[in-house]
Amino acid sequence: MAALLLLALPAAPTAWAGPAQDSGHINALTFGILPMGGPSESLAAWRPMLDDLSRTLHLPVHSLSVSTYEGLGQAMAEERVDFAFVSGRLALDAVVHDRMQVIAQLTRTNGSRGYYSVLIVVKDSPLQHLDDLFRQPGKLRYGRGEVLSVSGYLVPETQVFANRRLDSDTFFATVAVDNHQNNALAVANNEVDIATNNTADLERFAVRFPDQYARLRVLWTSSLIPHAVVVIRTDLPAELRQRVAAALTSYAKGRNAQAELAKLRLIHDISGFAPAGNEALVPFADIEFNLDRRRAYSAQWVSDAAMQTRLKKIDAEHEALVRQLMAPSTP
Repeated sequence: MAALLLLALPAAPTAWAGPAQDSGHINALTFGILPMGGPSESLAAWRPMLDDLSRTLHLPVHSLSVSTYEGLGQAMAEERVDFAFVSGRLALDAVVHDRMQVIAQLTRTNGSRGYYSVLIVVKDSPLQHLDDLFRQPGKLRYGRGEVLSVSGYLVPETQVFANRRLDSDTFFATVAVDNHQNNALAVANNEVDIATNNTADLERFAVRFPDQYARLRVLWTSSLIPHAVVVIRTDLPAELRQRVAAALTSYAKGRNAQAELAKLRLIHDISGFAPAGNEALVPFADIEFNLDRRRAYSAQWVSDAAMQTRLKKIDAEHEALVRQLMAPSTP
């Protein structure tokens, strides 16, 4: 079980003392923070914006900062988090299994629609192309993210390894699982030969660790990945969910825009949050779908009929999930 690091005001559970639609009985909200670097730095980055949100909502907003994706997923499943900033893969689990819904999606100052997964090596690495990598099965040390990390695992696993009927966990001599910051440090310090990362986290890394960043080189870049989202519990009163969504999507857009933008930049070049619903998760469902299909094709089957049965099941489950995500919903 992943350890959760609680690094702010105690995360008080939401108190229910009246009808489901009466938000006057909610004593506080708890915000879950996706790991970006270490838990303490993630908390420090988000705290100024959350303090403003607390004043707007007239409710204390506590913080739950965790060290792993698994830890944040567990906190949402156990309803210790009321709303959270999460990756698309975590959001899928939260929407399907944990009674949560998407209410907003991150936007960046540069107007980008997303970010990219990358594979990084040291500048003087003999690996110049992916073909150089695939010529060395069982010889290299690999650093990757958790299986719930879109850019740290799912996208490179789908686009680089499963595409070639390979599994990264068996292709390399050793596999180390850590966050993007620590994986970049591991490459820079020659503790691993190659590691996953993403363009947004590398920008943060360049600011915090300029010397180590100067030693890195990008070997491979993925297709575009949509930005992370904010999810909220659907069993919170509708009026409160609407107020939280409005507070988030109007942040840094009013009379205090410049001061609020400065607080968002502490998180890293975030310009705000755009209104969004569960349909924003369809691209992430597609990533999972493609990985499942490619793994099915590369698996050992007793017959072609058995493989076709598995593929039909994957297709049907994906179609049902997309229908669920596209169904109209309001905060």
